[in-house]
Amino acid sequence: MSHVNVTINGRQYRMACEEGQETRLLRLAESLESRIQSLRGKFGEIGDARLTVMAALTVCDELLDASNRIRGLEEELDALRDVRMVAADRARATQLAVANALNAAADRIEQTTQVLNRTIGGGVAIG
Repeated sequence: MSHVNVTINGRQYRMACEEGQETRLLRLAESLESRIQSLRGKFGEIGDARLTVMAALTVCDELLDASNRIRGLEEELDALRDVRMVAADRARATQLAVANALNAAADRIEQTTQVLNRTIGGGVAIG
């Protein structure tokens, strides 16, 4: 377990984190501090606790929007996968139908060739 000192709203906090997550924790703290400073610039000195709560609510609002967007994109992806599967099934059915039609045409050509060979006779093969 590692420890990192972060500054949030002008106060130092010693935070524990997993090994290798120190930089991430510092970035998160910097992001929160930036939001608090931005709110302080908009609203002035309205109290440390209130600024921190407002910053936290701003982060939660963005997280909720991002979660909703992700959910919508996942639903869209599922729908596109369904469309792709239907299209692939249709393509396989079309390929099968074309192969069957070609085989049937080849059979008819073969039968016609045999009939012509018998009709013309004399051992002269056509085709």
